[in-house]
Amino acid sequence: MKKFKGTGVAVVTPFKNDLSIDFAAMGRIIEHLIAGGVNYIVLLGTTGEASTLNRDEKSALRAFAIETIGKRVPLVLGVGGNNTSDLVSYIRESDLSGIDAILSVAPYYNKPCQKGLFQHFRQIALASPVPIILYNVPSRTCSNILPETCLELAGACDNIIGIKEASGNYENIMKIIKNKPESFLVISGNDIDALAITALGGSGVISVLANAYPAEWSEMVQQALKYNFKTAREIQFRYLEMTGLLFAEGSPAGIKAVMSKMNLCQNNLRLPLLSVSRSMQARIVKAMEALK
Repeated sequence: MKKFKGTGVAVVTPFKNDLSIDFAAMGRIIEHLIAGGVNYIVLLGTTGEASTLNRDEKSALRAFAIETIGKRVPLVLGVGGNNTSDLVSYIRESDLSGIDAILSVAPYYNKPCQKGLFQHFRQIALASPVPIILYNVPSRTCSNILPETCLELAGACDNIIGIKEASGNYENIMKIIKNKPESFLVISGNDIDALAITALGGSGVISVLANAYPAEWSEMVQQALKYNFKTAREIQFRYLEMTGLLFAEGSPAGIKAVMSKMNLCQNNLRLPLLSVSRSMQARIVKAMEALK
């Protein structure tokens, strides 16, 4: 699974002023990411505002991304939900040719027990024709994939190849890294944790920041993977303020504010999300100037 080591990007979904998908901007963003040297792209995740897109829009975005990327980098598709049978049906009915893996978030709102989480992901694994990366983000889902459950899934399902860990619980993350199969990937789900998790033996990051700064963030992760921690730390610290600002008023509001200033897309989000405040916008612009 070397293709998923390094920097993945949880790509935004750009919208026009009428809030329809801006495919021209999407093309610009994809070219920006590939030119910046990212290792893979993650489509239709939280950063992509997937919860506000209907199935037709998701299908159109998937087809556009597959054609535009043209196999230059791997493409991971966000496929998650809290209705297991509906999710399994969706996977079986979808054309996943051109997709290298799916990223599936832990079921939200239902608050399943660990056995329920195991069975949920096992059913997805049985249905999926492509590899699966688990996504653990308790702050959003109110369910936490414990290390024991993650490791059980890694042992029971050959096509579950890794986990995107955004729990911030380093004890649990270290337990997974210590006891996982050699090829199983532990990927940071937070830019702020990217260096630390990679240094512990993780496989890199699925990044929000890299939407705007793909070359710089890819370099940080590559230096960490080569154990050049002094250089990696210098880059991480340089982007520390910006990383915090991106999430201060919610994501992807922060990163879209940055990208709009870079003329990559317009600063539009779909409700219930809103653009950052004027005061936050000013702080982001000031941080961008400092990074030039």
